[in-house]
Amino acid sequence: MTAEQIAAEQLADRMGIEVLETSREQVVGRMPVAGNRQPYGVLHGGANAVLAETLGSMLSAVNVMPDRFPVGIELSCTHHRSATSGWVTGVATPIHIGRSTSTTEIVITDEQGRRVCTARLTCLHRDNRPRVS
Repeated sequence: MTAEQIAAEQLADRMGIEVLETSREQVVGRMPVAGNRQPYGVLHGGANAVLAETLGSMLSAVNVMPDRFPVGIELSCTHHRSATSGWVTGVATPIHIGRSTSTTEIVITDEQGRRVCTARLTCLHRDNRPRVS
């Protein structure tokens, strides 16, 4: 696959995720509710998971690349309330950044600042880049 083909099929782009801030201490991004709803009209829980894994993986990458390559191995999400419109914002902060693993907390809030979801992502840090076929 070419770099253009890989970029064209990124789930984060399809979900409308925008990264607003990236540092070793936190990654902030947002995602529209529109287009990411489940049949009852509220934000799909899986969309929260995609936002959380995107931001948490980016935080791990900022901290360990280019020497190591993070891949998600565990994600848990607790959904606190539903979002029905506007945007949700996720803030990823490190809990642990080690040589072989990292764990990140991701807090997702609605436009009123209410917590929608709390997620926790653990990444394995690989020695070599995962292959794309």
